[in-house]
Amino acid sequence: MRWDTCAEDIEELVRAVVPDTVELRTSGSTGAAAVWRRTREQLWAEAGLLAGLLEAERPEAVLAFAPPRHVYGALATVLMPARLRVPVWYRPGAFGGLPDPAQARRWGVVAIPSVFPVLRSRMAWVRAAERVAVLHSTATLPSTAAHFQDEAGPERVTLVEVFGSTESGGVAYRRWAPDNPPWTLLDDVTFAHHDAHPHDAHHDAHPHDDDPDGEVPLAVRSGRLAARPGEPAPQVWQLDDYIEPLDERRFRFRGRRNRLLKVNGRRVNLDEVEERLRARLRCADLACLPVTDGVTGEHFEVLLVPGPGRSAAGIGLESAVAELDIRPRDVRVVERIERSETGKLRQIQQASSER
Repeated sequence: MRWDTCAEDIEELVRAVVPDTVELRTSGSTGAAAVWRRTREQLWAEAGLLAGLLEAERPEAVLAFAPPRHVYGALATVLMPARLRVPVWYRPGAFGGLPDPAQARRWGVVAIPSVFPVLRSRMAWVRAAERVAVLHSTATLPSTAAHFQDEAGPERVTLVEVFGSTESGGVAYRRWAPDNPPWTLLDDVTFAHHDAHPHDAHHDAHPHDDDPDGEVPLAVRSGRLAARPGEPAPQVWQLDDYIEPLDERRFRFRGRRNRLLKVNGRRVNLDEVEERLRARLRCADLACLPVTDGVTGEHFEVLLVPGPGRSAAGIGLESAVAELDIRPRDVRVVERIERSETGKLRQIQQASSER
């Protein structure tokens, strides 16, 4: 889309084309996909916030990988470039060419987790640019993103993360760095963990809420909260995330509700376990899947895709697992791992072969 050559008033064009209310679906990674409604004004306002996160990098064009039918793609792939008034190339999937690097000196890239191996394999395209500002959302930033920035050089590549959900919209942002910097709330968002009430929040307290480590569920107030069909937008939204508040605007992320377990009294963050395994194993894909256990109550299994011509033993699985603080209940070798279009692990996986 050539927003840069659009002769019409772009905001008026958006008002004419985008309906008053837009229905969007959750990814379905943890259960059945649900419909949530956002108004056109909410989406346009959030697109402006996302554009503001990249404006300092002065992008002249956008390369987008996020599917427009999901809220992140609708915002970052479609509306954010409109706010920036720059052309956008949408590239679905992991195959195919990239736009001619001569089209722009400074690029914005709308990323999902699977994009970073693609960018690493196209490093000549990246190095042809003066600046590449990567906007990432939908999941924890994978370790391949850090490797990508190291190879391209932090003077050329910046990684900007957005924290949020379909239900809450964008909540916070940060510029990623190796020292794990804190998150800052977006300008129109405030904390609500002190004044959230059961009828405002979307689920009851989690059994881990009493951990004596300063963590609280992330609850926010915002004018961009989505509404269920036939219902008004809530006053407060409590996300499936735990944070350590640092002040009135900043926090450290401690883990997602469905990724935090206690196994035999020991706290386990499955995202951290995955990253440790990924750092040791050269495999096509892996994931930690939470499961119920008759003895411990909670546990996890590792799903592993070794890759063509490889085996679990051949990639050093046993030694990698032995270095973990706690061993998984099982390791399953699978042909593929079921994920949503934006890279989120689906809680229900197809039957697969055992290791």
